[in-house]
Amino acid sequence: MRKTLAIMVAALVVSGCAGMSTTEQRVLSGGAIGASGGTLIGWAAGSPAIGAAVGGGAGMLGGFLYDQYQKSQGRP
Repeated sequence: MRKTLAIMVAALVVSGCAGMSTTEQRVLSGGAIGASGGTLIGWAAGSPAIGAAVGGGAGMLGGFLYDQYQKSQGRP
């Protein structure tokens, strides 16, 4: 049961990004990485929810800035 559920979740995650632009993918990836890192830091500090929110916002901003940098360098 768990293996089937894990496969279904993985398929949804992979297929969910198929129609996104590179900007959307980079912002989403940055947000996910930032939220997970923020959760860990927030957990150590005593408030994982606030850490996830702050980390997710910072990650989204970082993903957007990285995308703009890549585009200014002529890379898709």
